[in-house]
Amino acid sequence: MTGRLIVLTGPSGVGKGTLLTALLARHPELYLSVSATTRSPREGEVDGTHYYFYPRDRFEREIAAGALLEWAEFAGNYYGTPIAPVQAQLDRGRSIVLEIELAGARQVASIFPDALRIFILPPDLQTLETRIRERGTESEAAILSRLEQAQVEIAAQAEFDFQVVNDDFEIALAELDRLVSPI
Repeated sequence: MTGRLIVLTGPSGVGKGTLLTALLARHPELYLSVSATTRSPREGEVDGTHYYFYPRDRFEREIAAGALLEWAEFAGNYYGTPIAPVQAQLDRGRSIVLEIELAGARQVASIFPDALRIFILPPDLQTLETRIRERGTESEAAILSRLEQAQVEIAAQAEFDFQVVNDDFEIALAELDRLVSPI
């Protein structure tokens, strides 16, 4: 038996991380994919748990070797998903969740066309803007950039198997739970 690859995507501020944390608490059998990055670890981050922290030259070798399921460069750092741990979990029959951006989800779809692809939507752009602003972690320019990117991402929602609107958290979580539960 092989596991199922589950891709969770949506704009920044939509609540993917919060939904995913709750979903994993309900489904301990799911394996959360660990991404690799070239950025330095933040305080409290553990290599292999939060990220695999690679030097830039190693990441570039991984790209050249085709050892990444998906990858992108943001703000001068690489981010990506190593294929080997994902394939190992799938081969063990475990389902694995990737929480990734749109570009990465598109790369994954080209390699794993049978992946379950779920797009998390805000109820509307105003609500998304409020959520991003309430985090208090972004400059005005960064907020506007994220909102512009969100419009591009939301326009791509039809590329995904399912769309879940995160308006009421419990309803959105119940829908995710239904989608990832074995049939």
